[in-house]
Amino acid sequence: MAGPGSPLTTHVLNTAMGVPGSHMALSLYQQDSSTAAWNLITTGTTNDDGRCPGLITRERFTSGVYKMHFETGQYWESLGQTSFYPYVEIVFTIDSTSEKFHVPLLLSRFSYSTYRGS
Repeated sequence: MAGPGSPLTTHVLNTAMGVPGSHMALSLYQQDSSTAAWNLITTGTTNDDGRCPGLITRERFTSGVYKMHFETGQYWESLGQTSFYPYVEIVFTIDSTSEKFHVPLLLSRFSYSTYRGS
């Protein structure tokens, strides 16, 4: 994992229970522009606040298409519940690496949403 000044951050919120989505496994990928293959950058787990600090360094953060893969099925299973979504993938494009990007995941067992924060 990168240091705390990551230009890309996420925050998982369990909206069904009104708590952070803590201890959820996630992976960050970047798509190879010539082959369209996904290259793993890092893996991590959300902390008690539902955040995963240090996803990527400023040096590694380049323009392109990225994907965050969240293991939502495992998360709900750890809470003794089932989920309609075994995982959630959020795919987004980074054009300006000088900006900070925040990509939260708002989650319940049967729905999810996301948006581009700052």
